Amino acid sequence: MFEKVLIANRGEIALRVLRACRELGVRTAVVYSTADADSAPVRLADEAVLIGPAASRRSYLNAAAIVEAARLVGAQAVHPGYGFLSEDADFAEICADNGLVFIGPPPQVMAALGDKSSARALMSRAGLPLPPGSVSPVPTAERAAEVAAEVGYPVIVKAAAGGGGRGMTVVRCPAELPRAYARTRAAAQAAFGDDRVYVERYLTEARHVEVQLLCDGHGNGVHLGTRDCSVQRRHQKLVEEAPAPALSARMLETIAQTALRGALEVGFTGAGTMEFLMDAEEAFHFLEINCRIQVEHPVTEMITGIDLVHEQLHIAAGLPLRLRQEDVRPHGVAVECRVNVEDPDRDFAPTPGRLERFLPPGGPFTRVDTHGHPGYLVGPYYDSLLAKVAVWAPDRELALNRLERALEEFDIAGPGVRTTIPFVRRVLDDPAFRKGRYTTSLVDRLLAERHPAGTTPPPPTAAVSPEAGPPPASPPEAGAPAAPAAPPPPAHPTARPAVVGAALPARPAGPYPVPAPPPVRSPPPRHRPPTSPDRFRGGPR
Repeated sequence: MFEKVLIANRGEIALRVLRACRELGVRTAVVYSTADADSAPVRLADEAVLIGPAASRRSYLNAAAIVEAARLVGAQAVHPGYGFLSEDADFAEICADNGLVFIGPPPQVMAALGDKSSARALMSRAGLPLPPGSVSPVPTAERAAEVAAEVGYPVIVKAAAGGGGRGMTVVRCPAELPRAYARTRAAAQAAFGDDRVYVERYLTEARHVEVQLLCDGHGNGVHLGTRDCSVQRRHQKLVEEAPAPALSARMLETIAQTALRGALEVGFTGAGTMEFLMDAEEAFHFLEINCRIQVEHPVTEMITGIDLVHEQLHIAAGLPLRLRQEDVRPHGVAVECRVNVEDPDRDFAPTPGRLERFLPPGGPFTRVDTHGHPGYLVGPYYDSLLAKVAVWAPDRELALNRLERALEEFDIAGPGVRTTIPFVRRVLDDPAFRKGRYTTSLVDRLLAERHPAGTTPPPPTAAVSPEAGPPPASPPEAGAPAAPAAPPPPAHPTARPAVVGAALPARPAGPYPVPAPPPVRSPPPRHRPPTSPDRFRGGPR
């Protein structure tokens, strides 16, 4: 096991990883921006390194500064959490070139799976079902129109390098396609530096079902059951539950085994999630595979009793998987909701501000993952996820009732601050949701009921997915959201120096300055075309 891990993230996921490391006797260091100087991870980690200003492209997306921070504190491994650089194959390769273990899949596997077009080709070779559409990117609007005519409208145009709900455009008729194709390519180039797109049939009444996987570097793998993540706004999740409801045990096992087979076939290692769309006839289609821990991982932990971050660390240390499939025995139902600092009545616009009151719920089988506290300043710089509330119960009805009770108890208040809690409670009250018969159209239907025909909802405001990290030109770095810029928070009265301990006695006390770009060995930026699946096939399983 590692002696020290650098956590290259912020917020609740940085705390989650920090706690897991501490339980395993692993020392921790975190990186932080000037906006997070007063954050809980900085206060609780063994060491902390200031790596840049609030803008994520100059801090949490600054690979050179993160690698230099790892060198500075003597870390052996880097845990990227979710979002930011967690699925950046170039960053994983930079870590490897500089003697650091990246806690995730090998760079070449991540590059192949992170490219959605390449991933579709790989999974097609592995025998997984795909939605009707193009396997490879479509180079022209004319070719996109041919694919759309073959599979039938509506279709969705997707960025090959996309993620986190970005880089997607639904097209409902041929007249809309040329503009949607051009707009999606331009958005993909701006957000991901890669304008390749593909086209597939859009399932209007689909369920979003995913499978949690753990695979080691010795050819072993297990699945930890399913989750349903169909409650989404703008392709970003709000409520998740495990196992996926209203499906037979046989269907759940079929989906899970299919996912595990696909992951082992391409040599995946670490903790990952295979995502599927399921149509009204319960036919399921491969959507994507995420090569990292996910926001919704607590619901899987609650029904299995398995700590996913512990397992990530063991796998990354080169140890064989400690679980066999027969050791995984899911029990009961767990449901999680995300508490975002957003206003659902203004199309989920972020509402940053200082928290005057922050009292999370408690009670039996209730888990709250959060970095918030009274006085915490929710800034406009990053995603708006403040907390995750997850509950467990022996059956789904009691789990939903328990989550309702927990949300009633959650007290969050501050000038201008709004949260998604009222909207989540509307979801929990919806008859279709209560029956477990809901689809990805649920949120749109609830919003339409709030803004019936003849009324005009507020204009959309860009939202940032915590899993994807903020896009390179996302607000407020490019001019929004509509909230006054907050001054840097004052130093917390109990904060330790940025790096503590006797390892670096020559350095002065207090926060380290932003590291200058270090002489790390970095591969040149690369375009990631679809790669031959044979290159990543594992040996006998």
